[in-house]
This record gives sequence, structure tokens and C-alpha cells, in this order.
Amino acid sequence: MKKNVRTLLILVVMLVMAVMTACSSASESSSESTNDNKKQKGDKKLTIGLTVGTLANPFFVAMSKGVEEAGKELGADVFVESAEYDLAKQTSQIENFITKKVDVILLNAVDTKGIAAAVQQAKDAGIPVIAVDTNAEGGVDATVTSDNYQAGKLAGEYVIEQLGGKGNIAIIDGPPVSAVTDRIQGFEDAIKDSKIKILAKQNGEGNREKALTVMESILQANPSGSIDAVFAINDPEAIGVEIAQEQADRKDEFFIVGVDGAPEVTEAMAKKGSTIKATSAQSPSEMMKKAVEIGIKVKNGEDVDDLIKVPVKLVTQDKLDSYQGW
Repeated sequence: MKKNVRTLLILVVMLVMAVMTACSSASESSSESTNDNKKQKGDKKLTIGLTVGTLANPFFVAMSKGVEEAGKELGADVFVESAEYDLAKQTSQIENFITKKVDVILLNAVDTKGIAAAVQQAKDAGIPVIAVDTNAEGGVDATVTSDNYQAGKLAGEYVIEQLGGKGNIAIIDGPPVSAVTDRIQGFEDAIKDSKIKILAKQNGEGNREKALTVMESILQANPSGSIDAVFAINDPEAIGVEIAQEQADRKDEFFIVGVDGAPEVTEAMAKKGSTIKATSAQSPSEMMKKAVEIGIKVKNGEDVDDLIKVPVKLVTQDKLDSYQGW
């Protein structure tokens, strides 16, 4: 009987030890799993989404390179989308960024007001939205842009200087975004007290082909010798204007001023006989690096300024050698 009791006690002790060992192992496994999850969450790669007006514009290509460089330095994944100046398409791109749960959205709005609903969706999802190059409604956390008013003002002051304060000009406008309206405002403010008259103001939609077509109609409506200068809101438009000028055989009539400082326009300006005399040069790469920096600060709960302006400078044909470019 005693032998049976002793055997039973030994079995009970062994069973208790087995249960304790199993519980300990389960606890350690659970602890390791939790630590692994924490590690994975802590090591989650930063993700950045950028949507721009169109990658057919070299300026936006330079912007995308800037954000990719910034992302590489941070070890972040970067998604770049081209909206082709289509509001519905850009709205869909932002919705896709939200689905991907990116950490920061950088937005070059194709329509300052029209994109507001998409911005609000991102904000509702807790994703910081930084407007770049042009502002956007809907509650963006900050706007990082070139000083577009300064760009237009510098162009206007150059036109006044070259024309001696009087003459007839044309303006090739662009998409309905603040970057464009600020440039136009700066230009018009610069010339308002001069004797310079605006003969025509038409929308070149920010691209070479449309600007060429628009300039052709302006040249047809205004006889040879009647135009002294043309202000284009970006460099692709400026190049389109020069092509129209060449095709109409009116190269000796007027000069052209653009905005951007793009590689293709500096190459054009360097050619003998080019009528593109100046461009207000931006730094798209630096602007995007600043936007990424601001976006991360917002993500981390830091306070930032609502508007950050990156200065521009006027580059003329005689100063091309000293211009660093994009």
C-alpha cells in the first residue's frame, strides 16, 4: 500500500513539473512573439507618397528625384504618381496612398480647390499632407513652395528694364493653381506702374504644345512688330512660344521670359539667336527635401510653419555660366 502511495506521489510531482515547464515555455514563446511584433513595428519602413501634376514636365521630374533622394537618406519607400493634370486621377492616387497607409503624403495639386475633399480624407486617416510647389485646400499641414510671387516679380522687373518701362507684351498663363496665380500676380504688380500694355493673356496649360498653339493664335491676332516681350509662367511654355515665334518668322520682334530654370531651357538659352532671355530659377530638389523634412516633423507631432518659401533667382543669358542648374 505504501509503495503504491509513493508511486502515486512521484507521478503527481512529475505531472506538476511538466505543466510548469509547459507554461514557462508558452510564456517565453508569447514574450518572444510580443517582442518580435514590437521590433517589427519599430522597424517599419517610413513610406512617402508623392503625386504631381505631370511627369511630362521636367520640373516635376526633378521634384520626384528630390523626394527619392530624401527617401534614400531616410531608408524610406517612396511612391511617385503622375496625375496628368486630371483631378479625378489625383484624387484616386491620394485614396491609394491612404489604402497603403503611407506615413506622409506630398501633394502637388492639379486643382487647389478641387483637391480639398481628397486632402480631408487623408487627414481623417491621420496622414500628414504637405502641399508642394502650390497650396491646396482641405486642411494641409503645411505648404512648401518656391517664392512664386518673387519669380513673377523678378520676371516683370527684367521686362521693364529691357523695354525701358514701355511696350506691348503677351502673357501665357497656366493651370488654376496658386503657383501660377502667384507668378502672374508678381509679374503684374511689377509692371503696373510702367507704360507696359498687356495685349493678350491666354492659358498655355503649362506645357510646350499648348503654349505653341496659343502663341500662334496671338501672333495671328497681332501684326508683326506689335509685340515686344512675352512672359510664360514656366519654361516648357517659354520653349513653345519660341517655336511659334520661329515658325512665324518673327524672331527679331520680341524676347521671352520664363520660370523654372529647367535644363532644357538653359540649353535653349545657350544657343545662338535664342530669344528666351531669362528665367526665374527654382530649386525643385531642395524644395522636396524640405517638404519631406516638414512632413516627418508633423508626423512626430512637432510644430511647423504653415508656409515655407524657397527663394528663387533670375538667370539671364549672360549669367548661364554661373548657374548651377537642377
